Amino acid sequence: MKPKSGIDQSVLSPHSPHVRLLQRRLFLKQAMSVGGLSLLSGCGFTDAESVQRALSAMSRWNDEVQAALFRLNRLAPTYPESAITQPFPFNAFYSESEAPVVDARMYHLELSGLIRDKKPWTLAELYALPQSSQITRHICVEGWSAIGKWGGVTFKTFLERVGADLTAKYVGFKCADDYYGSIDMPTALHPQTLLTFTFAGETLPTKYGFPMKLRMPTKLGYKNPKHIMAIYVTDAYPGGYWEDQGYSWFGGL
Repeated sequence: MKPKSGIDQSVLSPHSPHVRLLQRRLFLKQAMSVGGLSLLSGCGFTDAESVQRALSAMSRWNDEVQAALFRLNRLAPTYPESAITQPFPFNAFYSESEAPVVDARMYHLELSGLIRDKKPWTLAELYALPQSSQITRHICVEGWSAIGKWGGVTFKTFLERVGADLTAKYVGFKCADDYYGSIDMPTALHPQTLLTFTFAGETLPTKYGFPMKLRMPTKLGYKNPKHIMAIYVTDAYPGGYWEDQGYSWFGGL
């Protein structure tokens, strides 16, 4: 049953594996908060540098816990086309009119880092890769969610095709706007992580990330980069646009 808010009640059931996972993480977060208070009690609250170090340590610990709970065989829920949110909302750190316009004719996806074949890819070459689609829920850290249909190539397939080092720690992204980001390799290899070129069966609109968006239903919305211009693989921690401002790096569900 779906209420007027559009929230799938099965997801909110106390018996739902997603709710149980969130409850477990909340317990761990509360436990860490107690530890965090003991850490902070060792420094004055006016000592901003010490407080920031303590909070950063707690954030890193939280990332490690989320990474430990992540499983490649744990799939996010999928939905029928009737559940798609109409209209799907635009969301960014700028207005819709400011979304970057990328010239498809001039576009080349740049590759670097721990990748064997660093040849740039045109859109035509990317569109020729095996395609699949999924209808999944985008969950924003601001407290709203929406269901959309995304199509593209599984990111694992693309990484294998270019000879990426799949034992590396991170995959990073540079985008046509000011956004940059990175994810852990296990998330990159998750079967639902798609390098998407379409939305609702049509070429990805500018407002949703043309020429491509990495769609990860196992991550919060701010971790899903749009307008991707370059991809690199590395063992050095790359950070991210929001993470460098204090957001959780792992950002998983």
